[in-house]
Amino acid sequence: MTERTLLYEHIMEPATGKAVELLAGQVLRIEQIGVAGQCADFNAFNLHDYKECFHTGRTRHMHGMHPTTGDFLWSAPPRDRPIAAIVADTVGTNDVLYPRCSGLLYEYQFGVEPHTNCHDIQAEAQREYGLTSDDVHDSFNFFMHTGVDQAGHPFIAENVAKHGDYVEIIALIDLLAVPNVCGADTFATSSFELKPLRIAIYDGLPEDLAQFEGRPELAKFRSQLTTEDFAAQPIKADRELYKDESYVPNYVNYPISLTDVPISLSPEHQTMLDELVATGEFGETDADVLRYVFFSWWIVNYMKGPKHLDQAAED
Repeated sequence: MTERTLLYEHIMEPATGKAVELLAGQVLRIEQIGVAGQCADFNAFNLHDYKECFHTGRTRHMHGMHPTTGDFLWSAPPRDRPIAAIVADTVGTNDVLYPRCSGLLYEYQFGVEPHTNCHDIQAEAQREYGLTSDDVHDSFNFFMHTGVDQAGHPFIAENVAKHGDYVEIIALIDLLAVPNVCGADTFATSSFELKPLRIAIYDGLPEDLAQFEGRPELAKFRSQLTTEDFAAQPIKADRELYKDESYVPNYVNYPISLTDVPISLSPEHQTMLDELVATGEFGETDADVLRYVFFSWWIVNYMKGPKHLDQAAED
């Protein structure tokens, strides 16, 4: 494959996101740069009409709960069209089942407030382009490992992404693309630890779009409406998105403060921990596995509301 031209890159620190203009034919890469996996939430808007935005429901209907390479990101009705496509995915554990996390979850379920969360991060990142908290929509959750158990309950499993893993999407229309570092450190979403992510924008190559040529989903259908088709005229509000050059980020709980907590284990418990580390299922270090064990125990015994654990795995 011919080398793409790098147009922009940025490191998203924990508790932050970034709104970027992604023009039709350009490729956005979201890349793991930590040791273990980090979930990335993602919103997207038509750059010239923000009322057209990414829709998890239509995407889920078309591609299931775990879209991956070759699948589209769809906009909501009445536009109902692919606005981006996944051209590469080295993990394949994306999610469009779960909504974005919000401050309520941490205040209600964990008794913690304020807490970094995807809704507030998205709202702050989108503010650079004049959007408000009401404009944040349910997210495409890259690298989020989820499923549904036999009783029909959704669960969040251990993040399996590793350093260097990435997803790439190509814009099919001009977009405002808004990825963020998921703020969930008390769920398995990102292995109970927040880590930075790298984003990069490249000029797309002919072969990036070639893999989608002839796809029936890209046809034009009569039921796909635009503002010109609406009964209510004129259309209210300025829908074009413009960058606020005076914008200064102000994310909740940023920068994240980390505190080392020494843990003393008996020989028996150390042996148990060593056995869990050896499985490779719960992290790569003693600290990784201890976080997993502690938060899983806390969720089962103290967290209010639905637990979102894989009961089969827990058993």
